[in-house]
Amino acid sequence: MSADTEKYIINGYPNIFPLLIEKMINENTQSNNHVLIIDEINRGNVSQIFGELITLIEEDKRLGNDESLEITLPYSKEKFGVPPNLHIIGTMNTADRSVEALDTALRRRFCFEEMPPKYEELKELEYDIHGFSAYKILKTINQRIEKLIDKDHAIGHAYFIGKNNETIVESFYKNIIPLLQEYFFGDYGKIGLVLGKGFVKEKENKSSVFADFDYSSENYDEREMYEIIDYRNNNIHHIKIKEKEVEMDFTKAIKLLMNESVE
Repeated sequence: MSADTEKYIINGYPNIFPLLIEKMINENTQSNNHVLIIDEINRGNVSQIFGELITLIEEDKRLGNDESLEITLPYSKEKFGVPPNLHIIGTMNTADRSVEALDTALRRRFCFEEMPPKYEELKELEYDIHGFSAYKILKTINQRIEKLIDKDHAIGHAYFIGKNNETIVESFYKNIIPLLQEYFFGDYGKIGLVLGKGFVKEKENKSSVFADFDYSSENYDEREMYEIIDYRNNNIHHIKIKEKEVEMDFTKAIKLLMNESVE
């Protein structure tokens, strides 16, 4: 890929499509290349997107090859085939559940190239968030997600690009935390393992929360309940660390996330 990636930055966000196109063209010396990009290809109806092209796009079925095929267009009745200089790129999110049901026809005809976050290589992540590099925070979060689920659920770098100490707070509460809640189906214990006790705290466990009813609630009385600590609007919270009450803010919460002491 070209080292001059700055020309592909739009409104502070990397535009991945020109980089993909450049990569495809560089790998093929044939001139006059053309690229067709289908975003979220796994969500589309394959028969409606490709139709009879699903066979013609195969490498050995392209025009000029020994096993090339052509079809007759229904209206013009002209012969049509797919040339070898057409590259088709389909993008998808591996965390999307619809990937599991991806059409077999696509799996056979496309090669799959993983594009994980490249933490240290992205200039947009070379800034500090409350004393820590943005890419180190993202990498730490993703390592924990990989341990608890898998690497396909790693968070992308978009939530950290173009942020500062103020705007990253909103990104945590509007993007990152809701995504973790979806990943772990509301299991706040696991969310706490990812973000730390600076973001997730246990609610006071009161044994008398249930109504009077002839049904054993013993197992539920001891059940732990958690909640997200909200630091927006400069809110201050207090949590216990080693039996000591500590006044917390977002900066200290990030320190706990990174396993740093706040005492």
